[in-house]
Amino acid sequence: MKLMCLPYEFSVLKVSDLSGVDLGMEFFFIARTDDELSVVCPTSNAHEITDQVVCEDGWRGFKIDGILDFGLIGILSKISGILAEAKIGIFAVSTYNTDYILVKQENFARASETLAAAGYEVTDM
Repeated sequence: MKLMCLPYEFSVLKVSDLSGVDLGMEFFFIARTDDELSVVCPTSNAHEITDQVVCEDGWRGFKIDGILDFGLIGILSKISGILAEAKIGIFAVSTYNTDYILVKQENFARASETLAAAGYEVTDM
């Protein structure tokens, strides 16, 4: 399976309102639940977002290449298990097509090496 290294440093934000989020950003994720509103976006855009409750910078990411069928089982679980064994925490985000795995910047090179050693093809985007 191929993992592509995303060319951004990411920030994970909790916001009180979406009015300060530029929905024209090139790359971002938004999640709303009954008790929070979160945004994940390139750090270069994060500090322009108003109404931040908290912001954590310093994330890098991998994209699982290709469109994943909903019937596929265990893809994210296997990747997260490999990284957990290496003591690397993750922040996962899923879209309709695929999954994204974020790790802290200081763990990114080690995560790439660990996943490559486990048989994943890790490439630049």
